[in-house]
Amino acid sequence: MDANYPRIEHHGAVQGVTGSCHQLWLTAHDSLLIDCGLFQGAETSGKGAGRDRLMIEFDLASVHALVVTHVHVDHVGRLPWLMAAGFKQPIHSTEPSALLLPAVLDDAFRVGVGPDAELAERYVSAVSSLLQGHAYGAWVTLLERADLVCRIRFQPAGHILGSAYVECDVRYPLEQRQRRVVFSGDLGAAGAPLLAAPVAPESADVVVLESTYGNRLHEDRRIRRARLQSVLEQALADGGTVIVPAFSIGRTQELLYELEGVMHDNSDWQRIPVILDAPLATRFTELYRELRQYWSAEAQARYEQGRRPLGFEQLLKVESHAQHQSMLNRLVSTRQPAVVITGSGMCNAGRVVNYLKAMLGEPRHNVLFVGYQAKGTPGHAIQQFGPGGGYVELDGERYTIKAGVHSIGGYSAHADQAGLLNFILKMPSGPAEVRLVHGEEYAKSALADRLRASTIAKGWATRVTVAG
Repeated sequence: MDANYPRIEHHGAVQGVTGSCHQLWLTAHDSLLIDCGLFQGAETSGKGAGRDRLMIEFDLASVHALVVTHVHVDHVGRLPWLMAAGFKQPIHSTEPSALLLPAVLDDAFRVGVGPDAELAERYVSAVSSLLQGHAYGAWVTLLERADLVCRIRFQPAGHILGSAYVECDVRYPLEQRQRRVVFSGDLGAAGAPLLAAPVAPESADVVVLESTYGNRLHEDRRIRRARLQSVLEQALADGGTVIVPAFSIGRTQELLYELEGVMHDNSDWQRIPVILDAPLATRFTELYRELRQYWSAEAQARYEQGRRPLGFEQLLKVESHAQHQSMLNRLVSTRQPAVVITGSGMCNAGRVVNYLKAMLGEPRHNVLFVGYQAKGTPGHAIQQFGPGGGYVELDGERYTIKAGVHSIGGYSAHADQAGLLNFILKMPSGPAEVRLVHGEEYAKSALADRLRASTIAKGWATRVTVAG
């Protein structure tokens, strides 16, 4: 057996933050796949993954299983192409992710491949037959031979419901050699209300670590709540709509939780309707409510007090396209203040585009970003050029931005620099290597510098590398 194994090959999330896909080679003939996500925004034009970066460009003969860290499309969205390439091996995830994944894949298939409901159902059924959900903290044996044993364990990542970082324990019995590789997936932000923050791994030889916000610190919860209240006050005064482009899973539910808290404490704002105009987000909000056992202690306590943080009185749900059009027309033609949460999170598709087309040109409306906007997406353009009165292209047409544009980083579902540092530095002993992925170059570089200085200060001989 070659002592160079295990080794890691990256097929995505190397030159940016999307398309997460990593191959853990256990031997020259045995490997695991960790995630298989879509590329988004400007990253779709890169080289190395076929047309539009969808095709599976690597050989699957060695792959024994796909391990899913969580169900966001930049981690699972290329599953249709993986299946088309002949993948028929087990798919492992946490138990909540296994419940969420079919709905995610059904939506991703219809958006990315085609609206054929029967074909989508067959695809989701095929994936579901391979899917195995596991409890947090339980070791799962994927391979067991005389020369090789591989186990994995999911640990809470605090990013979205069901999210996990994955510990891969690889043993070579004939060589009396053992290695542990940790894939962080996406780590949650400290202070997130619905989910507990991740706890550092107990040990690792190599950690593959995300770095989305490796160069910055989030606002603390009190500051971000105050800023949210400020935007709501502006909506009340202006008689306008606050458009919140939000991802259906995680961000939407955390924002609903925070809005319930704001409105519970401020009776004046209880007349502002919160409109959830996103059928997929509505489905996931219902699943979040059903999976209450995975909520944080704070969220559980709020529920026990008789409050309904994900189903409060002012929350209105818009399902059909006709209802969507009717709601849009009403908000455009009246001065009713409202909060609209709708997808997609980066403004590159879905119902949010209709709101933006209708409202960007009026100063009484506001756009509130609560998550990362990838380069090349309309959301990034609005965030960058909106404050200066610039424009954005939507469906090939230019729209001047006169609406207010706000960004609240504290609502990101990703850990900031401090959270990422703590994930490593709170380990009992230093890993041999930390490899940074899933971030822009400047974010990875800033995090690498801080990690190198911090591990040296602890007396660790940790090598910090930047993938790509």
